[in-house]
Amino acid sequence: MVYGDTEELTTYQSPLNTYHPAMPFPASVLAKLAAFDTPTICNVIELFDVRPRNRGYMDGRIRAGFPELPPMVGFASTVCFRSDAAPPKGDAYGSLDLQVAGFATLPGPAVIVFQDIDDPPVAATFGEVMCSTYQAFGSAGLITSGGGRDLDQVRALKYPVFTGTTICAHAYCHILHVGIPVRVGGLVVRQGELLHGDANGVTNIPIEIAAAVADVTPEFVAAEKIILDYVRSSGPKTVAGLAGARKEFAAVVAKLTERVKTHQPEAKARKGRGAAKTAFPARSVGTR
Repeated sequence: MVYGDTEELTTYQSPLNTYHPAMPFPASVLAKLAAFDTPTICNVIELFDVRPRNRGYMDGRIRAGFPELPPMVGFASTVCFRSDAAPPKGDAYGSLDLQVAGFATLPGPAVIVFQDIDDPPVAATFGEVMCSTYQAFGSAGLITSGGGRDLDQVRALKYPVFTGTTICAHAYCHILHVGIPVRVGGLVVRQGELLHGDANGVTNIPIEIAAAVADVTPEFVAAEKIILDYVRSSGPKTVAGLAGARKEFAAVVAKLTERVKTHQPEAKARKGRGAAKTAFPARSVGTR
């Protein structure tokens, strides 16, 4: 694909998008996932052993614009963007209609994921108008490897945004592609993938285990509480007491891990179809 003055807007439908409009994802599962912070979701995903522990989440370049907001959960609507060269035709918002129309192809609320191909970013990916439009069409949030602006106005919308920087102008902003796989914060994101983000960052959730993750997470949180209750309790603490609490925690997590093994074959098979196989590291029980 050639960028610059000859670029044309293109669309792409990822073959890895498991769902379509006839197969909506259960809203009840999304609500369960939204009840927990992203680090906890990451911890629970590890129990399923479906990917290496250093994969599946965005790195520290992507940060929550409004960390006070609750977790964002939704399905990726991927976009390639630039602002350092004028589009050959149309205006800055000319492709917005096509983009929001594509939300209907997702199994649930859209999370807009922009890859800004300008390096470094030249102008803001989003502002008040775009975020208001996305929110009006049911979007759950927005992620960009570039910048944002109108932060006070977007904060008032209570619309979650995750960015790499803040820039006051929009320059020649325009969309190049819709629905093509993008790379943001070191993570390749495909159209329709399930994403979870909060003040701590953004992770994807393999769709095959999403419902099980939602069901198991309350039990994992309860297991963590065994250690937290001990260290936060009144009275003196001992190494033996801490070791006992950790042993109890590990026993509970071991049982959870055994239960979720039934979800591993399908998820691992899809991982193998979608990317090169990678050897998994040795497992160990961990907390936040």
